Amino acid sequence: MPYEPPPYLAELTLAEIAELVAGRKLPPVEGWAPAKSGDSQMRIAADGTWFHEGSPIRREAMVRAFAGLLTRDEAGQHWLVTPFEKLAIAVEDAAFIATDCTRAEDALAFRLNTDDLVIAGPDNPLRAGGTAEEPAIYLHVRRGCEARLNRSTWAQLAEIALAEGAGDRGWRIASRGAEFALLP
Repeated sequence: MPYEPPPYLAELTLAEIAELVAGRKLPPVEGWAPAKSGDSQMRIAADGTWFHEGSPIRREAMVRAFAGLLTRDEAGQHWLVTPFEKLAIAVEDAAFIATDCTRAEDALAFRLNTDDLVIAGPDNPLRAGGTAEEPAIYLHVRRGCEARLNRSTWAQLAEIALAEGAGDRGWRIASRGAEFALLP
């Protein structure tokens, strides 16, 4: 069955985005307790490229499948989890990259490099990191994993924030009733 990416983000209403988010079926990783653990020999580069044994994974469907199994523990270690094993995966910065952003009613919606859609809010907060000279904005995706906004998505978010007068509110922006700082 061919893969169909979600439609262009700016063309969707908040209800349509929420329906697509709810429709994403993810494996129940939280309920699995595999007895075996090890190293996956995989790495996610800062630009979002996935590698296995030093070579890039070129099949996007494989990346999307692995991304559905990804979790991060309280110590910050990322894991690929199946019912049978838990494998460490090296992540240089964030597990995902946010590649698009739009304001839909009272919410900020993001598309990730895996075509996942995420609505920022209390369950998926934005976090300002980096430094004042080199700020970085991160979005909680799921299971402790985050997406770093790429440069164009950061610019989209900044345009939305400026249009809404964020500079007058200490560079903060709201989504789904939660307010987030845009500067570290």
